[in-house]
Amino acid sequence: MAVIIDRSRRSTRRAAVLALRIVVSVAMLTILIARIPTDELDDLWPDWTLSTFGWLVGAIVATAGAFVLAAARWHEVAITLGMKAPLGSLVNHYLAGQFVGNFLPTTIGGDVLRVTRLGRDTTDRPNAFASVIIERLTGWVVLPLLTIIALAINRGLLRETSGRIALAIALATLLVLFAIVYLAEHPKIGGRIVGETALRQRLGAVHTGLSTYRREPAAAVRLIAVAIAYQCLLVSAMGMAAAAMGVRPGPTAWLAFAPMVLIVQVLPVAIGGLGVREGALVVFLGAHGVSDGQAVSLGLVLYALNLIVSLLGAPSFALGAHNGDGDDTTRKPFKDNGNRGAS
Repeated sequence: MAVIIDRSRRSTRRAAVLALRIVVSVAMLTILIARIPTDELDDLWPDWTLSTFGWLVGAIVATAGAFVLAAARWHEVAITLGMKAPLGSLVNHYLAGQFVGNFLPTTIGGDVLRVTRLGRDTTDRPNAFASVIIERLTGWVVLPLLTIIALAINRGLLRETSGRIALAIALATLLVLFAIVYLAEHPKIGGRIVGETALRQRLGAVHTGLSTYRREPAAAVRLIAVAIAYQCLLVSAMGMAAAAMGVRPGPTAWLAFAPMVLIVQVLPVAIGGLGVREGALVVFLGAHGVSDGQAVSLGLVLYALNLIVSLLGAPSFALGAHNGDGDDTTRKPFKDNGNRGAS
């Protein structure tokens, strides 16, 4: 009975959070659209030309390629953690996770599905959890660095409010990341998490995995290299979509601001970043000749492109769903692969 009540409370809480995120997205989009002058509404999308079509196709292809590189980044982590995980399987799991995250927001999350399926494949759920967490953390390293590099190249951007906001977000992200990694990897802090419950096993696996990277810098370099390629391709895909709409703020400006858009859009306050992404584009691109209407339209186009590419994960999701996907924290015991206990 207690278990049933607990599950009911969790379901109610998740439904409430989902409803709140929908309200936030609708409210932010409503505010942004209301700011667009009426005479701009007919000019938000340029005339269709062969160039427009080409840029959009390029954006779709680049986004799909970025998804494959993201799976390769995940593969690097899994291998370093001692997991036998074929790249092809991880590509399928990653695409399935993208499909779930974008089309089934009321069910399990995409990352939860990835953890579940990799854990099912390897019978090593703690390290499956750690692999996704560590893979995600690399984005919080690369994206701020791309922004800082662009601002260093074009210091004139720092004279703008948007440039100073981007620098502040980048530095704050790196500071928070450093704190998280330090606490999680420290043997007297993160090391004390290791235990026998499912949650402690998973958090302990994160600690062990980070310690492995500290001992194996070559593996860390490989991971960061793949992460840089992934993020650069994703930024390029966004740039192609912007070019299709005639939005061209300049290469250094785009390299400075696009990573910040990618960071803020994943904040868990809206559905798929809707409203947050568009607001960020308004803030960052306004000083570069991009109207509010163009910025909002670009954000919606980027969301649509992500949805289109995420459809590639529908077959992977359907083929694996019959085995039961969910955040199962109790089925399999922790499997010691030689990394547990290292610090």
